[in-house]
Amino acid sequence: MIVYVVVFVVLLYLFWIKCIYCRHRPMLVKSLKRVMDVLASGDIDGDDISALIVTAHPDDECMFFAPTIIRLVELKANVHLLCLSEGNYYNQGAQRRQELLNSCAVLGIPDSRITILDHKKLPDDPKAEWSVSLVSTVIVHHMRAHSFNMVLTFDESGVSSHANHTAIHKAVSHLAFSGQVPNDCCLLSLVTVGPLRKYISFLELPFSWLLPSCLRCIIGSQGYRRAKDAMFCHRSQLLWFRYLYITFSRYMFVNTFQTIPQGPKNLKMY
Repeated sequence: MIVYVVVFVVLLYLFWIKCIYCRHRPMLVKSLKRVMDVLASGDIDGDDISALIVTAHPDDECMFFAPTIIRLVELKANVHLLCLSEGNYYNQGAQRRQELLNSCAVLGIPDSRITILDHKKLPDDPKAEWSVSLVSTVIVHHMRAHSFNMVLTFDESGVSSHANHTAIHKAVSHLAFSGQVPNDCCLLSLVTVGPLRKYISFLELPFSWLLPSCLRCIIGSQGYRRAKDAMFCHRSQLLWFRYLYITFSRYMFVNTFQTIPQGPKNLKMY
């Protein structure tokens, strides 16, 4: 009897997940209208969205942001990627640059919308303290050159607590607090979750659906295959634990974002 109850609960849970995915597209459009401050009576389509994804290293785009990129591309949004390093920690910069281009091709971002920096003061190094001032300058110049109305990056914990990830959040927050962001541009940070939620794969979806967030992007089996194919483009990084990540990480299925608030705040500059 207990076995039947367990099976019923599991099937009910999976059905709930399926319902969440089926309802996601209209909810995504509604959320985009809200974060972009579009009037309730107005409409929104891909042509209205010019989005910039800011990452630290090649493979960040598919490890952490694949659901968002895939969903925005499906809406035919204008999606750009700014990667602040070549990922040259093991002297593989040239190879990892090409891997990033290949990954983005799978996700749907053309080469013409990809910018990869190789700056001596922005090394791929978890021990390196990236200058908030420098990163801010790089990002704001890129924003002004392309007139983005949406910028998405890491939150203060950087998903993996990598120092380069958190430096980007500090830089974007500085731009927001210092009033350097155009009024029509929204800034969003990718929510970091704890280890339990992070590694229960698609079973985490109901939590992301129920807990408050400004924007959530969810992909199904077809989108997951694209995200996985993008990960496989980074051959230099495919160590054994990466296969576990591809299988169990919720970031391969769902992204949730919070708005980075704008307002006065003192931020130490380095």
